[in-house]
Amino acid sequence: MNSKTWLLLMGAWLIAMLATVGALFIGEVMMMTPCTLCWYQRIFMFPMAIVLTIACFSEDRRGAVYAWVLAAGGLAVAGYHTLLVAGWIPKSWLPCQAGISCADQKLEILSGVQIPWLSLAAFGLILILLTYFLRKTSR
Repeated sequence: MNSKTWLLLMGAWLIAMLATVGALFIGEVMMMTPCTLCWYQRIFMFPMAIVLTIACFSEDRRGAVYAWVLAAGGLAVAGYHTLLVAGWIPKSWLPCQAGISCADQKLEILSGVQIPWLSLAAFGLILILLTYFLRKTSR
């Protein structure tokens, strides 16, 4: 694996680690309770950070394949959550009927940026980087 392709994998790892640390900080330090969809996004992001760590250090292409699947699943959940928060999906389609509302929460950081938008961006960037990585290493 050459250094340019390794940087793609390392970039995906860095985003996954920042998202994981950010989610833990928001939940544990800022004491913001995550909604159901936030938990689902964490289920995709947390193991991806571990899988990409192993893939970066072992230079194993399979780790990127596994992480790609996790990123695609996380992107789907984050996309749904983003559309729900934006009001483009009816609130009757909420997966969470008890506890914190997935649509009415106002989890904003960085001067008004919604957390689901950040999650969508993180999963999207990871997916793009891993797609380029997998295309370059398949040859």
